[in-house]
Amino acid sequence: MTTIERHLTDDDLAASLREDVRAGLTATPKVLPPKYFYDDRGSELFEDITRLEEYYPTRAEREILTARAGEIAEITKAASLVELGSGSSEKTHLLLEALREVGSLDTYVPVDVSDGALKAAIPGLVARYPGVEVHGIVADFEKHLGRLPTHGPRLIAFLGGTIGNFAPEHRAAFLAAVGEQMLPGDALLLGTDLVKDAGRLVRAYDDAAGVTAEFDKNVLRVINARLDADFDVDAFEHVAVWDADNEWIEMRLRSVSDQRVAVRALGLEVDFAAGEEMRTEISAKFREERVADELEAAGLRLVGWWTDEAGDFALSLATL
Repeated sequence: MTTIERHLTDDDLAASLREDVRAGLTATPKVLPPKYFYDDRGSELFEDITRLEEYYPTRAEREILTARAGEIAEITKAASLVELGSGSSEKTHLLLEALREVGSLDTYVPVDVSDGALKAAIPGLVARYPGVEVHGIVADFEKHLGRLPTHGPRLIAFLGGTIGNFAPEHRAAFLAAVGEQMLPGDALLLGTDLVKDAGRLVRAYDDAAGVTAEFDKNVLRVINARLDADFDVDAFEHVAVWDADNEWIEMRLRSVSDQRVAVRALGLEVDFAAGEEMRTEISAKFREERVADELEAAGLRLVGWWTDEAGDFALSLATL
């Protein structure tokens, strides 16, 4: 059985884009949210990034899931796997297979803002897991956590290190909201990239082939297309910086000249000075004690911690 439940419309997404771009381009310093990288072209570029030699997180997380999915399934014995930001659901197959192997799985709930991504993924999931109900939800998981199915016990998966894109106060609020929605028997599986050599981190976000640079600039193409803006993409260069105090990578776009950009759908004109940088992403890196502390602050208890062999990435399991 398959269903798609929708809590987010194209109009909702368009309104969020308008609000976020207006706020970000009029802020000091300027900032744009990373979620707007991901139109069709941006999604293709990110898939290319995950295959780059410099970009280790996807490989490392897959290594952990390959080795530990069975153990995670035995601990949680989840009837429902709820995946926040599911996308293509590719890595999730390792968890689905493991939960099916222990005989607990009856429902998979992929949650994504993209209706198209869910429609593309669901037929393959249905074919691969006969007897498992696939209940897709088109939603903003930051706003619609309270509308997720409560059939459980649930394993709520938030993979890929996406939690690192949240500023600390935003991350704390999100984890607290997840904790408030969890019921006895539920568990949260969280993917986090770990602190490591700064040179490796910068290379992971500024690869030699320039794929990440094109991905970073894609946010300008999205704004041009959706808000009738006239960003000259070639008038910005990609920058990746390690902030040792905050232990995060910042991706920025640096204006190569003095320029003025019109965002006609917003009735907005924005000046950029030569050398001015606009932040497009933070990607926080973690240590085990920090993850444990942040989970505890959200009312959750760390009960499992697994890393890849190199110690580059971690999956943590938390319960009430």
